[in-house]
Amino acid sequence: MKSKHFVVPFLAALMMFTPYQSVETEVDASKEDTSLNHELDQILQNEKLNGALSGISIRLAETGEVLYEKNADVRLKPASNMKLFSGAAAMETLGPDYTFQTEVWADGDIKGNKLHGDLYLKGKGDPTLMVEDLDAMAQSLKEAGVREVKGDLIADDTWYDDVRLSEDISWNDETRYYGSQISALTVSPNEDYDAGTVIVAAYPSEKEGEPAQIELTPETDYVQVVNQTETVPADGEKDVTIERKHGTNQIIVEGTIPTEGSRSRSWIAVSEPTGLALELFKQSLTKQGIKVKGDMEIHGNTPADSELMVSKESMALEDIYIPFMKLSNNGHAEVLVKEMGKRVHEEGSWEKGLEVVEDYMSDIGVESDTLRLRDGSGMSHVNMIPAHEISELLYQVQDKDWFPAYLKSLPVAGNSERFVGGTIRSRMQDTAAQNNVKAKTGSLTGVSSLSGYVTTADGETLIFALVFNNYLDDVEDIEDEIAVTLAEHHLAPSE
Repeated sequence: MKSKHFVVPFLAALMMFTPYQSVETEVDASKEDTSLNHELDQILQNEKLNGALSGISIRLAETGEVLYEKNADVRLKPASNMKLFSGAAAMETLGPDYTFQTEVWADGDIKGNKLHGDLYLKGKGDPTLMVEDLDAMAQSLKEAGVREVKGDLIADDTWYDDVRLSEDISWNDETRYYGSQISALTVSPNEDYDAGTVIVAAYPSEKEGEPAQIELTPETDYVQVVNQTETVPADGEKDVTIERKHGTNQIIVEGTIPTEGSRSRSWIAVSEPTGLALELFKQSLTKQGIKVKGDMEIHGNTPADSELMVSKESMALEDIYIPFMKLSNNGHAEVLVKEMGKRVHEEGSWEKGLEVVEDYMSDIGVESDTLRLRDGSGMSHVNMIPAHEISELLYQVQDKDWFPAYLKSLPVAGNSERFVGGTIRSRMQDTAAQNNVKAKTGSLTGVSSLSGYVTTADGETLIFALVFNNYLDDVEDIEDEIAVTLAEHHLAPSE
């Protein structure tokens, strides 16, 4: 598909040199578009945008024709709209049926029920691996007759490089779930699949003055929880903070929680997720009665002559895209970038993966020369993408065989079901945009974006890309107003 730009200024220039009557037909035919332009111009006069930058690009989905634009060629920070790019490139490069593998290898001879050698847990990027999967793998090992490992238990995360964080992650984000370290071997605490994190929950104790009760998911000694909380009277203040101390796996829980108060809960990114995966696998082996005589070691490399004992396959990529896009999972985006680098260039790194993304953008007609891509998730404040290239991407991918899965993964406005509405489930409710707008959100400090698809009141599908930078007050209401305006609009002239 190639875009066609509708040049509105040409009409005005033509009217300067042609009698009005001779262009009457053109004026009448464009009346509705002019009305839309006026409405959008008025919305963008909001005082919240004073001193801010607004990049707007709106196209017909059928032809790619540009209906409205404002600063659409200006490079802006896209925040998580970056996932539209990494997500499209991964769908094309890996395919919707692609799966990730996690394997257990034995390096040594099995005599009787004993492995006389080392046991390797090898990760190949699965961001959906959970404790239940490790338990199942341990059980399979038991069913294969192994009851004891005479050697060491070793984690192999060499499928990707050992760079854990993309280069622009800030200090404040490093311990948060959305800034988790990226490893080829990592475990998620629940079905949101925030890999490389643990969930820390604080509950009030029955008696005042006692520390809160702490619950850790998954249960592990890999992190150390320091409980500095106090349970206070029922009418007391709830003020609990849960933080990981940088450079350690020490998690400090402090503050007050009322006796009848609700829990406080946080997802905390661990330092070195490979080690957490290995610790949890050791627990799984123990639950199955399999003893490990040797030590535990991370960052090992599975010997070529090892024997594959167990292999676990992830869900298909199109299913991973539901939590990835709906919940805007940063870790999934970065894993996809490294996986593309591994598959195309045999190097699981950000550099090689982003090279694949840029090459794909060039192949489909997006102007890659005007992009600056630094990660897959949009966490970087150095990413720069014009609104026109976002809408161009969304136009070009419509004819791909994987597009239905891609479209299905986008959040749906006003749909309260979490894995349908996603990040816009509470937005645009009771409007023409509800269950109509399908769009990816993006949010950083001073950055907000919303880009996707909307059907107008007369059944035409539009593509829109809205990117706002450098504002001081929240601008989601402006994004919503634009999306609702598009949903209510009639493109065809009324009879």
